[in-house]
Amino acid sequence: MVKIIHWENENAVKTACSVLRRGGVIVYPTDTLYGFGCDAKNESAIQKINSIKGRISPMSVLAPNKETASSWMNISELDKKNVLEILGGSTTVIISVIDEVVSNSITGDKQTLGMRIPDHDFCQKLSHAYPNPITTTSVNRTRQEPLTNPEKILSEFAHEIDLIVEDCIIEGSGSTIYNFQDRELNILRL
Repeated sequence: MVKIIHWENENAVKTACSVLRRGGVIVYPTDTLYGFGCDAKNESAIQKINSIKGRISPMSVLAPNKETASSWMNISELDKKNVLEILGGSTTVIISVIDEVVSNSITGDKQTLGMRIPDHDFCQKLSHAYPNPITTTSVNRTRQEPLTNPEKILSEFAHEIDLIVEDCIIEGSGSTIYNFQDRELNILRL
């Protein structure tokens, strides 16, 4: 049975961390859309999300702050400074990272990883509380629109997820995605 908890509940972060530690899949609110989350180092949890979405591809992760994001990056200090200026809020940056930050199954070509630091308070609290990076990918099946209503999310994914951290209906759109390559930031999605 899927547990549902409001993001402002004093036990929401603790409950989400417990599910993540057990290799479970959570749905949680961000400042753009709801996201599927799991421990980004847990291969079986990542496979669950890939199965739910019906695809195998790289995934982005939450970073708790710019200092942590910087420590994951495998680029020069000057380039880090430029990237960190745009990283935050509804922005995702795909960038080369050091080994073993996350499972290789969610990194892209040349050891790249999408990183986000959402403004939503729950994302901030969760990413600070949990020791490993947490995946963030839209709540939908591949080639379908992201679901924004917790009731519809429950109806669609009740037997495939472990926890919904709800924050009413989120009428957002996906994050703006930048790819940092050859020392330049290129917009992949607005």
